[in-house]
Amino acid sequence: MTTDRSQLTSRNPPSMTLSTGTATSKTAAPTSAPPTVLPAERARDRFAISGNAIVTGGAGGIGSVACRALLEHGLQGLALFDLHPNEAQNTVNALKKEFPSAKITFYKVDITDPDSVADAVATVHDTLGSIDILLCFAGIVGATHALDISVSEWNKMLAVNTTGVFLCAQAVARYMAHESSKGGSIILMASISGHIVNFPQPQVHYNASKAAVLSIKSSLAAEWARLGIRVNSISPGYMDTILNEGEGLDGHRREWAKRMPFGRMGQPEELTGVVVLLASGAGSYITGADIVVDGGLTVF
Repeated sequence: MTTDRSQLTSRNPPSMTLSTGTATSKTAAPTSAPPTVLPAERARDRFAISGNAIVTGGAGGIGSVACRALLEHGLQGLALFDLHPNEAQNTVNALKKEFPSAKITFYKVDITDPDSVADAVATVHDTLGSIDILLCFAGIVGATHALDISVSEWNKMLAVNTTGVFLCAQAVARYMAHESSKGGSIILMASISGHIVNFPQPQVHYNASKAAVLSIKSSLAAEWARLGIRVNSISPGYMDTILNEGEGLDGHRREWAKRMPFGRMGQPEELTGVVVLLASGAGSYITGADIVVDGGLTVF
């Protein structure tokens, strides 16, 4: 609700409602496994993943390994949202070969376009029957001195990394909210850039876009808990992906590695454990959290 300045004398803002936590609520405690279940089965079931997922940026270095991890742990249906059809279709083909029983599809989606997002989410829901997990992993990166950033650069960065994240989360949550008892899990891609100032590259627009994701995560976690929707984020450090490689980056890569206690950049696969935790029943009491995976960079 937006109120014009002239109308501020009388306001009636909406109020959040929190869950009761009762047995009939969508935040009820999970049932414990009976004592007859073997330890190995309990261990397997703890991180089991069921249902269907949407992964934005699913053809990227991090998105593709996250898709594979979800499928390895039991995901039945997967929809990749991406702007790059060739890379996305290659990812889909590889995953179908590895997981022939899963239903895996690709949709070309501009996450900054509300209609594109809403139409794709509706199609996925109609096709798969439910949307239980959302990974908002699509994003862009850039480095420009603050004195030189144009308005168009600023707006594009926030449109993709911030507004796009919210549009996808909102569209999916509208379906999750009406699932009879399940709710769902939404995982946003934040960054250490939302916590610290990167060095040596200047990127105030990128840092601001990721700091906003952290705030979105907390706000949605509070507002949607009663709907059974858990909202969390992951803040990777410097990961060895296409976003952090290429001609002219050797000096920066050495500087980044030098500042990490681990002495190296992270591999995309090293994020998948957190993805599985937050998407599975193992994370049933985790919401509003941000998990930093950075090789210790932010301890300094």
